[in-house]
Amino acid sequence: MIIDNDFAKTILENLFDGVYFVDGDRKILYWNKGAENITGYTSSEVIGKRCSDNINHVDDYGIQLCMTTCPLAKTVADSMPREINLYIRHKKGHRVPVLARTTTLQDSQGKVVGAVEIFSDNTPKLAITQRIKELEKMALLDPLTELANRRYIELNMQTKLDEMHRYGRPFGILFMDIDHFKNINDFYGHKIGDKVLIMVSNTFMKNVRASDIVGRWGGEEFLAIMPNINEEQLLFTANKLRVLVEQSGFSLDSGVVQVTVSIGATLAQPKDTAETLLERADKLLYYSKANGRNRVSIKQG
Repeated sequence: MIIDNDFAKTILENLFDGVYFVDGDRKILYWNKGAENITGYTSSEVIGKRCSDNINHVDDYGIQLCMTTCPLAKTVADSMPREINLYIRHKKGHRVPVLARTTTLQDSQGKVVGAVEIFSDNTPKLAITQRIKELEKMALLDPLTELANRRYIELNMQTKLDEMHRYGRPFGILFMDIDHFKNINDFYGHKIGDKVLIMVSNTFMKNVRASDIVGRWGGEEFLAIMPNINEEQLLFTANKLRVLVEQSGFSLDSGVVQVTVSIGATLAQPKDTAETLLERADKLLYYSKANGRNRVSIKQG
């Protein structure tokens, strides 16, 4: 038993933060209720396995840290505590942003025998919950994904255009489309297709700022409105969402279901109307698809 103190175990089991212990080979020895609530994985599903087998940490660029620069492995090697923002995979497939902190696990002689990771959910949950309730009241919610629907996106975009024209407030949009989604529906059926839409939606919703709006434009198309942002930040956010979708996935008996997205990204310009802004984003999205998919285009050429 990794924890032989009932009082300590009770405290760990009642934390909102996720806590887990690994041995020197990074096999999970203990997994608390907080970790279960954040990831969807129960202790029986992860104990004895490595984190790369399930939650599989990635960074902003989609690099799999478990295979390269694992903070737990580094802490075991040099006994130095670490703190890092990263993304873990939920049991349902989507990526969850967390702040992870690692420190050593020592035996009674002070020998390092493993490491502890404590991780906190960085999702702006309160803002998401409030927005869902507001949209439900106004019939502006997409029922499948719980994102804003097309009507709400259109209203919000016009509001942002009015604010830009009147007060000079910048904003950008991302037009996003799931690559080869028809193949998912044709091969797996619409039930699995719906699971993919929900997985991608959750990855989008949980990894943008509280001030950003992400909605389902229609079918497998999504649109995000991002206020107070410059071109560099817009491109970074678009690529972050792209790689997080690429690193998401859920398991079936036949294998892991994973998808990618193509994105057109553009800042609103002073002379833009809703039509010209959407047309430019749509052309950039098409450019991404025509040039290999799973990419972001902010300019053509």
